[in-house]
Amino acid sequence: MTMDSPAGLHFMKMHGLGNDFVVLDLRGGGELPAPETVMRIADRNRGVGFDQMAAILPGKNTDARLIFWNADGSRSAACGNATRCIARHLMDETGATALRLQTEHAVLAAEDAGDGLTRVNMGQPVLDWRAIPLAHAVDVDHLPIEGDPVATGMGNPHITFFVDDAAAIELERFGPTHEHHPLYPERTNVEVVQVISRDEIMLRIWERGTGATLASGSCSCAAAVAAARRGLTGRQVSVNVPGGQLKIDWREDGVWMEGPTANVFDGVWHG
Repeated sequence: MTMDSPAGLHFMKMHGLGNDFVVLDLRGGGELPAPETVMRIADRNRGVGFDQMAAILPGKNTDARLIFWNADGSRSAACGNATRCIARHLMDETGATALRLQTEHAVLAAEDAGDGLTRVNMGQPVLDWRAIPLAHAVDVDHLPIEGDPVATGMGNPHITFFVDDAAAIELERFGPTHEHHPLYPERTNVEVVQVISRDEIMLRIWERGTGATLASGSCSCAAAVAAARRGLTGRQVSVNVPGGQLKIDWREDGVWMEGPTANVFDGVWHG
């Protein structure tokens, strides 16, 4: 199916805890959408609307290859909740209980966690300033920015702030200010974290290229990793986001993320 097909562009609408996606299944062929097309589909008034878009392509020695876009048309190497949604779709389609999915970040393992939940290994966090990437060498555990935030890479860049009251932060101002901070040459996702206990945190999210979202898999992983690095929590935490709860487990083989998914509807976009 090409973008100019008179039959339109077939898509699936999915979400993980309200973090919503338009997913294109291009395993049978078809062109990747141009950034301008991505932005038109992302428009919640004149298009379909989404936090991120994903395309499923044939895998090379993997079950599938995934490509992600933000709502502003920019590419992202990782999208945890979209990966979980697509993994659930492929497992339901094939009957498999474990998959290997190629992303621009890494090959990710996914598995059926039981009770309708899906688990994905997002890989080890990136802690080298060059690879996150940051503009110059700094202590990634204590960035030289007001609020003493933490930098982490999860296939995309993150900045995590720990606050006493996450609800009190004016995210519509705080998020864009830090998304575009000069220390982050490729912009960054922004997390505001309130620690509830050694095994639970509350998270508010500003996603690079999208804005405030109800949930984010990579942001939840980055926040959990940052909290563990600071000694505020253990390596297994429940992450409460506006859309629900994810379980994060930072193991020796990577950061595992577990939670629900939903395939809401299928549609055709005529542009």
